Amino acid sequence: MAKKKMRRLGIFSEMWYFLKTSKRWWLGPIFVFLVLLSLLVIFTESSALAPFIYSLF
Repeated sequence: MAKKKMRRLGIFSEMWYFLKTSKRWWLGPIFVFLVLLSLLVIFTESSALAPFIYSLF
Protein backbone atom coordinates (compact mmCIF):
# COMPACT_ATOMS: atom_id res chain seq x y z
CA MET A 1 0.00 0.00 0.00
CA ALA A 2 2.82 2.41 0.83
CA LYS A 3 4.52 1.89 -2.55
CA LYS A 4 1.31 2.70 -4.38
CA LYS A 5 0.97 5.93 -2.40
CA MET A 6 4.61 6.89 -3.05
CA ARG A 7 4.10 6.69 -6.83
CA ARG A 8 1.52 9.47 -6.68
CA LEU A 9 3.57 11.86 -4.56
CA GLY A 10 6.23 12.87 -7.07
CA ILE A 11 9.97 12.97 -7.12
CA PHE A 12 10.40 15.66 -4.46
CA SER A 13 8.23 13.80 -2.02
CA GLU A 14 10.17 10.63 -2.71
CA MET A 15 13.44 12.44 -2.01
CA TRP A 16 12.01 13.83 1.24
CA TYR A 17 10.82 10.34 2.23
CA PHE A 18 14.26 8.91 1.46
CA LEU A 19 16.02 11.57 3.53
CA LYS A 20 13.62 11.09 6.41
CA THR A 21 13.79 7.32 6.53
CA SER A 22 17.48 6.83 5.89
CA LYS A 23 18.65 9.76 8.09
CA ARG A 24 20.98 11.10 5.39
CA TRP A 25 20.40 14.78 6.01
CA TRP A 26 23.73 15.75 4.45
CA LEU A 27 22.22 14.98 1.02
CA GLY A 28 19.64 17.77 1.42
CA PRO A 29 21.94 20.70 0.53
CA ILE A 30 23.27 18.76 -2.46
CA PHE A 31 19.75 18.25 -3.81
CA VAL A 32 18.90 21.93 -3.26
CA PHE A 33 22.08 23.07 -5.01
CA LEU A 34 21.44 20.81 -8.01
CA VAL A 35 17.87 22.06 -8.36
CA LEU A 36 18.95 25.71 -8.16
CA LEU A 37 21.76 25.17 -10.65
CA SER A 38 19.43 23.46 -13.10
CA LEU A 39 16.90 26.30 -12.77
CA LEU A 40 19.67 28.82 -13.46
CA VAL A 41 20.67 26.98 -16.61
CA ILE A 42 17.08 26.65 -17.82
CA PHE A 43 16.11 30.28 -17.23
CA THR A 44 19.28 31.82 -18.67
CA GLU A 45 19.48 29.54 -21.69
CA SER A 46 17.63 31.86 -24.04
CA SER A 47 18.09 35.23 -22.38
CA ALA A 48 20.44 38.13 -23.02
CA LEU A 49 22.30 37.25 -19.81
CA ALA A 50 23.54 33.92 -21.17
CA PRO A 51 27.01 35.16 -22.26
CA PHE A 52 27.62 36.61 -18.81
CA ILE A 53 26.49 33.48 -17.00
CA TYR A 54 28.65 31.25 -19.20
CA SER A 55 31.70 33.37 -18.48
CA LEU A 56 31.29 32.66 -14.75
CA PHE A 57 31.77 28.95 -15.30
